[in-house]
Amino acid sequence: MVTLSGVILSVSIHIPLLIGFLPGFLFLVYLINSKGVSYSKIFTISLEGIKKTRGVIYILLLVGFLLPSWYLSGTIEQLVTVSLHLIAPAYFLMLSFIVASVFSMILGTSVGTLSAVGIPIMSTGISIGHQPEIIAGALIAGAFVGDRTSPFSSAHQLLAHTLEISVKEQFKAMLPTTLISIVLGIVFFSLLDAYYQEGLLGATYVNDLKKLSFITFIPPLVLIGIVLVRIKILYAFILSISSACLIALYKLTTISELSHALFFGVEGMGGGFINMYLLLLFLGLAGAYNGLLEEYKIIQSFLDEWLATSFSLFADTVKTMIATTLIAMIAANQTLPIILTGRSFLSHWKHRYSNAELSRVMGDSTMLVPGMLPWSVLAIMCSTIVGVPLLSYLPYAIFLWLLPLLTIGISLLKVGKAFKRETVNY
Repeated sequence: MVTLSGVILSVSIHIPLLIGFLPGFLFLVYLINSKGVSYSKIFTISLEGIKKTRGVIYILLLVGFLLPSWYLSGTIEQLVTVSLHLIAPAYFLMLSFIVASVFSMILGTSVGTLSAVGIPIMSTGISIGHQPEIIAGALIAGAFVGDRTSPFSSAHQLLAHTLEISVKEQFKAMLPTTLISIVLGIVFFSLLDAYYQEGLLGATYVNDLKKLSFITFIPPLVLIGIVLVRIKILYAFILSISSACLIALYKLTTISELSHALFFGVEGMGGGFINMYLLLLFLGLAGAYNGLLEEYKIIQSFLDEWLATSFSLFADTVKTMIATTLIAMIAANQTLPIILTGRSFLSHWKHRYSNAELSRVMGDSTMLVPGMLPWSVLAIMCSTIVGVPLLSYLPYAIFLWLLPLLTIGISLLKVGKAFKRETVNY
């Protein structure tokens, strides 16, 4: 209750989540110490908890450097130019969804994707007669494709680390619902394109593709290429950022300008160390908090008792989604629901089903619920970038609300197949 109260207070009065989370952590330390555990032992266990999230902390730090370096090297501008050149008015909404999906898979962040392509696509769509909330829905639906699914996404990496599963295995587990939702998304926006086609004006945004330069495509090619040859993603980020910095310097960006962008980020796009360090500290504190909860099984007994009444994959799926939604409603971010739900439910799912099944369920719920809560930091950032209120674009952001329904359906289908097999064998 102390932890949740602090988190609610921090969200309500707009102070860093780290500050709101700290009283709960300190009270947890006090309670464990009052049971006879030494502070040195508590410190050791906390460090072990932090170590479990350090890989994601490193990647998240590098994500903060990625956008500024790509911006200064001209990579973002060229990617936007190519994307807008491919968007025809007759298929504007469908192509906007696809472009945002591709960008988010490359960048691994919904906020970065919307920052890079959201504003120009929004202005182009409005200028040819589309409704802002529908364009925003298409962009945000696409932006969350990569935020949830991309191997470059810090949230995707955090979920894999939390559930002790490889990124490859997690991606494979999420693939069925991912493909279904993307196909349905394309159909959905194609139908909207057909419905709103009458009355649209001609395209007003002109791109000069002759100004494109191969050198500025090197950073994303390096990033993708290194991942494809199965080298650690950490090195992929480092080399991509390094190549982008060298290109920026080659284009006469001064070292002081580059350093300023890497530290403070780029106005209107974000990134930079200064915008990430509180989140990195919070990740470390949440890891320490979770380490203590796990070691002394402080909430596990309650969860075990609740899950003990479940006798099917469907029931466990629904209970996991309820728990993660409640945590997301209170935490108002992606990070805490991933860590708390994942570590608390892992042993039950590992014993009854598999890490991959839990990864699918959480990927289709925990990763997306924060994007549907008006008070969530992630939803507020997305809404601010596109300039449209969440409740206005949410009906059109099909990727957000379709996946939870799909994963419930798949769990129910798997239960039905298992029951049918048992009946046949009997």
